Amino acid sequence: MATGIQRNVTTERPSATPSVVNVCGLTRRFGEREVLKNLDLEIAAGEFVALLGASGCGKSTLLRILADLDRDISGEVEVPLRRSVAFQAPRLMPWKRVWRNVVLGLPDAPDRKRAIAALDEVGISHRADQWPKVLSGGEAQRVSLARALVRQPDLLLLDEPFAALDALTRIKAQELVGELWQRHGCAVLLVTHDVEEALLLSDRVLVMKDGIIAHEERIALDRPRDVADPEFAALRGRLLSWLGVRHGRHEEAA
Repeated sequence: MATGIQRNVTTERPSATPSVVNVCGLTRRFGEREVLKNLDLEIAAGEFVALLGASGCGKSTLLRILADLDRDISGEVEVPLRRSVAFQAPRLMPWKRVWRNVVLGLPDAPDRKRAIAALDEVGISHRADQWPKVLSGGEAQRVSLARALVRQPDLLLLDEPFAALDALTRIKAQELVGELWQRHGCAVLLVTHDVEEALLLSDRVLVMKDGIIAHEERIALDRPRDVADPEFAALRGRLLSWLGVRHGRHEEAA
């Protein structure tokens, strides 16, 4: 697997280590403020990891570093060259048709057939020739996912991609991401504030506090998962406790 190199990054990884992400001693400062503090992280090939934490704890900073959007770091970071990002805002170019947004930035000439195939995977190929401004929020986010997946990433980075969606659209988008992950087999790091979302989708949930990974929870529940399952409820309660939410308050307070 090809490896992307960031500042202070090791170039080799033992072949016996089944990881696509290796982070060791990662530190990121903004002026005097230390946002990430000697952070360590590994993500295995094909693993779905969710990252929880209060606003300002460093979740999105970590994701931006893994996406190679922030290089002012110290420590070691190893990520695959083939990686894609989907943000909370779809970030579509309004002057390009939907299909051209999907293949935007790819090295070859715009390939409509390739774009249509990616849009078909997310159930929106019928909107290929539309302008982004006529899309609903859910449709725009599907285009964003198609644009990420058309690159056939070994690592898919999702930065709260469902946060701006209404409840029903969000549920459908979560189900879609779960299906796409199982189909493509790439590793996924999902940054979210939603504990239930993290438990529904991930193999492992990490809780970030004060710039470090403070807690790890491996999710051994069968898929598809049932929020009414007592074991699911127990995991949710434990994670909420780590997030400082108690007495049955909803996870959105985290």
